[in-house]
Amino acid sequence: MERDEISEYVQRCQQLIESSPQMDEENTKVKLVQPFLELLGWNLYSTEVALEYTVPMASGSTHVDYALLVGDSPVAFVEAKPVRATLTDSEVQQLRSYMRQELDVDWGILTNGKSFEVLTKNRHQNGGEEVSVVQFDLDDLAENPNVLELLTKESIRSGKSDEIAEQVAQTNRAIRYLQENEDNITKSVTEAVESDVGELTIDLEGQSREFVQNLVSILREQRHFVSEKPSENVDDGANPQQAVSTSPNDDGGEIKDRQGYVVRFSDGTIIPRDSTEIQTQQKENMGAAVDFLIEEYNLIDELEIPHFPPRARKNCSINNEPVHPNGEEMRRPYELTNGYFLHTSLNTTGKETRLRDLTEEVGLTIEFLCEWQSDDGAE
Repeated sequence: MERDEISEYVQRCQQLIESSPQMDEENTKVKLVQPFLELLGWNLYSTEVALEYTVPMASGSTHVDYALLVGDSPVAFVEAKPVRATLTDSEVQQLRSYMRQELDVDWGILTNGKSFEVLTKNRHQNGGEEVSVVQFDLDDLAENPNVLELLTKESIRSGKSDEIAEQVAQTNRAIRYLQENEDNITKSVTEAVESDVGELTIDLEGQSREFVQNLVSILREQRHFVSEKPSENVDDGANPQQAVSTSPNDDGGEIKDRQGYVVRFSDGTIIPRDSTEIQTQQKENMGAAVDFLIEEYNLIDELEIPHFPPRARKNCSINNEPVHPNGEEMRRPYELTNGYFLHTSLNTTGKETRLRDLTEEVGLTIEFLCEWQSDDGAE
């Protein structure tokens, strides 16, 4: 699957949605959902895609919009909702119940043509319970097309999708273990180095702790497209404990007992500045991080306003009013200190990607600490 092919699909869908934002379910299926399935490699004009597939239920039977089949067996269910509708938890539960009735159905996709949620059966934990493995929208897809690798016909038929899901589960388990045992692992690394090379003239414990925290960041990068909803991780659905950052701040002190959404720039600055400024929304700390880049590094001077992130064609990142250039209002914009507006209606991956792009504009890099867990996939 070529990136250009995905970009063309995203652009075409965005144009259709812009011209018909109240599109009904039937048009959504034909104009948006079916092209999505074709993009994944499924042939709608063959027996590998069944429309209105009958699903037996305890009280009789029902129908799922699309069943994707390998041979005679369905392996994935797809439920479509109209563009004008918001995907709800009850619809996710409904798709879960459909998947539960068919032993061979390991995958489920719920979509309204612009937002997508993907479910898989976690056969290694919780008795095969259906869990949410990824959420994305069209903007995310334009910036991170690799997410589709999980859903292509070839990946599902070959078992590669299961391998990816298991790798994600292993990565999540490793991240959680490192977070919960940060102090002990830091001590072990410190003792191992001292045992082999002797005492050093550096803060070895601090360096060891930073090594453990950087390892967590690297592991997160490996599964960057995966939803971080705390109750629906691929491993066992448990809510991982939040990591504690003890990295130096601007003043040479330590930041202890940090929780929430924390970022650290390569110049040493940590947002929020201290534990009393912790925010409960990713949006707030995303905005605070951009405010820092504006105030300290003249970020706006480096940008053309409205500023579009790489590969984005529709939604701008920063504008001087809370709308996108096409006239569409920004959803939940963040007003920056200089009166500009930041687009924040993105899932966790989208927020991280935007912050990285903006940080690179001023020659810095950024690191995401603690959990950065999304409450609803996009704020």
